[in-house]
Amino acid sequence: MRADDGGREPMISVRDLTRSYPRRRTSLLGKPGHTLGLDGVGFDVAAGERFAIVGESGSGKSTLLRILAGLDQPTSGSVSVAGIDLTRHGKHVRALRRKLQMVFQDPMSSLDPRMRVRDIVAEPLVAQRIKHSRADIEQLLQDVGINPESADRYPHQFSGGQRQRISIARALAPNPSILIADEPVSALDVSVRAQVLNLINTLVRERELTLVFVSHDLSVVRHLCQRIAVLKDGRLIEIGDTAQVYDDPQTEYTKRLVAAIPTLAKALSGAGTGDLLT
Repeated sequence: MRADDGGREPMISVRDLTRSYPRRRTSLLGKPGHTLGLDGVGFDVAAGERFAIVGESGSGKSTLLRILAGLDQPTSGSVSVAGIDLTRHGKHVRALRRKLQMVFQDPMSSLDPRMRVRDIVAEPLVAQRIKHSRADIEQLLQDVGINPESADRYPHQFSGGQRQRISIARALAPNPSILIADEPVSALDVSVRAQVLNLINTLVRERELTLVFVSHDLSVVRHLCQRIAVLKDGRLIEIGDTAQVYDDPQTEYTKRLVAAIPTLAKALSGAGTGDLLT
């Protein structure tokens, strides 16, 4: 296992990770095949690093995230997150919940519409039996830019950007050391994306979090992350410092991703929000 530059073990270590899924028979006598969701993926993420995983739909990003979060098991290979071996289930995965939290793509579908915001933010604390007070929840809401006086409202009473801020507050509640953000701004309006990204940037820095940011948008990860891993068809085809991957991509696939960068940066500068992540 490779240590990071400080001589410590990496916060996340993935080795020769493979995940295959059974495929239906194509004929009565034919043997069932397998589809590879991940094929020999390996990388390290140092403590405090901001690491991006990029790739188009079907590249294996979601499969990789589920394994990192302890929601799925690899077919082969090894995964260690915050010193926890995720190839072993049970109490090891339970211990991961306090150290790793996720922010999902669509805040409306990830928030229970029947719960008040106060209870949504407190949900992981209750589940993990972590003592907390009303003031703790209100402080978390304030930290993400939500008025604590609105804590008794329901998710549908907030805008999309506000709902994602609530999701971030919920993820931060157990005071994790690792934050995984799965396309956290792709469901938001362009004018709101910069605000949420700036919030994530600030919170990661202030709380000294290790960030794994998943996106298909290189214009976002360029400003937010220090290193980029590029996935294609379940394989890790390129990895390196953000500037290196962005300015000198080594594969044709990465070159196409760079060439097809969406208009987020242009739209933001046109809207007078050129201070994204500064």
